[in-house]
Amino acid sequence: NTASRGVALSYNGISHAVMLASPCDLEDFAIGFSLGERIVPDARDIYEIEVEEAAHGIAIEMRIASGPMMRLKETRRARTGKTGCGLCGVESLAWFEQEALAPARPESTGMHLEPGALHRAMQAMAARQELHHATGAVHAAGWADSDGELLCVREDIGRHNALDKLVGALVRSRVDVTAGFAVVTSRASFEMVQKAARAGFPLLAAISAPTALAVELADRAGLTLAGFVRGGRHVVYTHPQRLAPGEGGRQV
Repeated sequence: NTASRGVALSYNGISHAVMLASPCDLEDFAIGFSLGERIVPDARDIYEIEVEEAAHGIAIEMRIASGPMMRLKETRRARTGKTGCGLCGVESLAWFEQEALAPARPESTGMHLEPGALHRAMQAMAARQELHHATGAVHAAGWADSDGELLCVREDIGRHNALDKLVGALVRSRVDVTAGFAVVTSRASFEMVQKAARAGFPLLAAISAPTALAVELADRAGLTLAGFVRGGRHVVYTHPQRLAPGEGGRQV
């Protein structure tokens, strides 16, 4: 059992996307997806969320403010069957150039972490992955404080969905995400970095490798990106000033 269902997301009665997702923490997913895709600029623009069993999956209907809905109608692109590639369905490369080559944002936090915090958080993920233990087929995204204490974890068959769920959970709990960092049990793709930067995380730590485009975007977005965080080692690809030098660490 891979614990996955078709999940249809609609805004103000208009169908927007059909995703393959794990059927848990779906309100978190709805909020995180809406923020990560810039459908709404603020969670307060989502007035209502209804999650219902549908004939062939799960339907999530959201009622959002008129301003974001108007912009969505103007800029909406086909996303049905989207697999998590941030470039899928884009009709013009101008969007990609604007997103990937945007100037760096100002440093949003003076965070300074000990490398051990990354490893404590990543090691703690295993015990919190209940769905993965049951299925062996899902990813997890977590948020830890500056000491590396893992405080929130969300799981999903899709790594991007797991991160969306995490963002939604943190927003609903009114957590200051700049006071900690995100950890993911997957590679760091372009879209994972995109979502992390948009959420305001100062640092993203991945258990596996980042892609070249992910590194470029993280650098320009002001995000510290660490990969291969496992076995007491890690590689820092961008903005290393947030991590103190330590044993097992390497900068590229």
